[in-house]
Amino acid sequence: MNKHEQLKIIKEDFINCQKVLLAIGDETRQSILLVLMGTDCKTGLRVGEITEQTHLSRPAVSHHLKILRDAGVILMRKEGTKNFYYINVRTKLGLLKNLVLDIEKFMQFYEVM
Repeated sequence: MNKHEQLKIIKEDFINCQKVLLAIGDETRQSILLVLMGTDCKTGLRVGEITEQTHLSRPAVSHHLKILRDAGVILMRKEGTKNFYYINVRTKLGLLKNLVLDIEKFMQFYEVM
């Protein structure tokens, strides 16, 4: 594979990762993700529980959860009127892994030269 083809693949990787990168690039959303990672992924947490652990307002938590959900990083489970948020184990974070691996392959090509 030549340089041009490799760069095209990396460009596609960046496009595929855009929503995820934007979602996880925010410090507030990172703190929410860390809170969610500290729980049982099957159970999840409600907005109030996330609010308590992050010291953010409920509207702020809800706003950031929506961004994370839209990016496919977290999922929501309904139980009656209650919503539980948890990390999506089949998340699009795998796209980031592909991006990094493709960049590493590209860089190794030039280390050989």
